[in-house]
Amino acid sequence: MSADPPQRAVEVRRSARRRRTVSAYREGDRTVVLIPARMSEAEEKRWVGVMLDKLAAQESKRTLGDAELTERAERLSEQYFDGRARPRSVRWVTNQNTRWGSCTPAEGSIRLSHRLQGMPEYVVDYVLLHELAHLLVPGHGPRFWELLEAYPRTERARGYLEGVVAAERLPKVPAAREE
Repeated sequence: MSADPPQRAVEVRRSARRRRTVSAYREGDRTVVLIPARMSEAEEKRWVGVMLDKLAAQESKRTLGDAELTERAERLSEQYFDGRARPRSVRWVTNQNTRWGSCTPAEGSIRLSHRLQGMPEYVVDYVLLHELAHLLVPGHGPRFWELLEAYPRTERARGYLEGVVAAERLPKVPAAREE
């Protein structure tokens, strides 16, 4: 089983020359966020979160293969469920357009919708944990949700997915025609 990757340190660099833009990049084992010098602490905190999510989304666009997905599930099970949830298979599928993931506890199989590919890592991790929890507790009763409370980004990930679903339900505006 692989060890968890270390948490990246975040370094914020303020610049008097920078007026409006915020940018971020990875530098070795840390993330550097560049912000205007005049930005308040509250704005800094908000922008650091935005930029970390943006970098994570860019990095997760590199599609994990099924083997990497299985390894990730094992790592998450170890971290949040003391290794008790042990899937026999974890794979991407293209036939789930109304669910983010599914689990067949009797077979120990977990399937994730291809629609998750390219979403932030914490969202994919949440869906993996949700399906791993089903290997331990069937259904969505109180015991199930107690297991997911261990993951600190559960509420944020659920909100992200709810936003995606809401955006998909918005009426499509026809593209403007050139006259």
